Amino acid sequence: MDDFLAENMDRVIAKKKGLKRKHWFYIVGVVVFLTLVLIIIFGDYTSTYKVEKDKLTIAEIKKGQFNDYILVIGKVEPIATVYLDAIDGGRVEEILIEEGTMVKKGDVILRLSNQNINLNILNSEAQLAEKENFLRNTLIIMEQQKIQLKRELLQLYFDIQKKKRTYEQNTMLLKDELIPRENYLESKESYEHVTQLRQLLIERARQDSIYRKIEIENMNDNLDNIRQNLKMVRERLENLNVKVSVDGQLGMLDAELGQSIGTGHRIGQINVLTDFKIEAQINEHYIDRVRRDLTASFDRQGKSFFLKVKKVYPEVREGLFNIDLVFTSEKPHNIRTGQTNHIRLQLGQPEEATLIPRGGFFQSTGGQWVYVLDETERYAMKRNIRIGRQNPQYFELLDGLEPGEKVITSSYDTFGENDRLILR
Repeated sequence: MDDFLAENMDRVIAKKKGLKRKHWFYIVGVVVFLTLVLIIIFGDYTSTYKVEKDKLTIAEIKKGQFNDYILVIGKVEPIATVYLDAIDGGRVEEILIEEGTMVKKGDVILRLSNQNINLNILNSEAQLAEKENFLRNTLIIMEQQKIQLKRELLQLYFDIQKKKRTYEQNTMLLKDELIPRENYLESKESYEHVTQLRQLLIERARQDSIYRKIEIENMNDNLDNIRQNLKMVRERLENLNVKVSVDGQLGMLDAELGQSIGTGHRIGQINVLTDFKIEAQINEHYIDRVRRDLTASFDRQGKSFFLKVKKVYPEVREGLFNIDLVFTSEKPHNIRTGQTNHIRLQLGQPEEATLIPRGGFFQSTGGQWVYVLDETERYAMKRNIRIGRQNPQYFELLDGLEPGEKVITSSYDTFGENDRLILR
């Protein structure tokens, strides 16, 4: 028995082969860890959104001709509008022509009254009469002075002749010593005196003549001014008859019987209907591209009518600026002021380009990206693009897409910020 125990105690016990229970825990842990690593590395984190495909608008990118134009609403207006302003204010006494009436140049539309102008006319007429009387009296006095001066010159002439004879006689008598020398000297001095006096009188007559001429010219100028002033005052009286300055149609009349109208007040306007123009408002985005002589057209009555830009107004109001267009060929036969038309304004020549149809996506993305369908059309991925010019039908695509690819062009408002759309 002891030998048996000794033999068994000396035997080496062999270990069991195979995986133990704890080893399985290790293996499972490693597999889970590797799985998580693979998921982290190769996992798809793209945010997705499911949409109904039949509710979307899908368009194909294509190569074609880009027609560079914009569509604007134009309003038919007369080729010119002449405003009626009150040159002189007054009270409306009579209205002779109503709005909408065709008028001719010179027709009286309404009559005003102004008592101040009547008083000015009376004062000017009285002033003119006073000045004319003063001029007549002055001319009479000057003429009398002129006659008196001539009379003095004539009398002096006779005195000179008489004293000359006396002087010459005394000269002869003095040689024969028949008179005293004193008598000779007196006759000589008297003759020389009247001769010098005659020169002074002639100089005075010359000066008086110059003075009279200047004085008369001044008075005549003064009278002319008064007459001109009276004429202008009378013209002011005539201006109280408000007249038409051109042929046309009385488009607006802002006046009522008994109304007091101030100087410069706008009474109405005349529409010149010899031709028409079209006024349009354009978004300020195009202000650098719109210029004179650009062509435009619109369709009406089954025909196309052609125009060109005549004037571009530089002022921008509330994001819009105005242009005037005129017809380059025939006009619609029943064209009327106030009619509106959809005008195609050509900004440039047609060019070959990659085209993407317009759609609601632009409001959501600003044209910076779109959802592009894969080949199976089962889902669509977000992709950045670059857009250039635009017209009412297409955007010009500069980068990001190729012809043949399909994109969603309807609104993206319900898609949120998802990068991928799953189409059902």
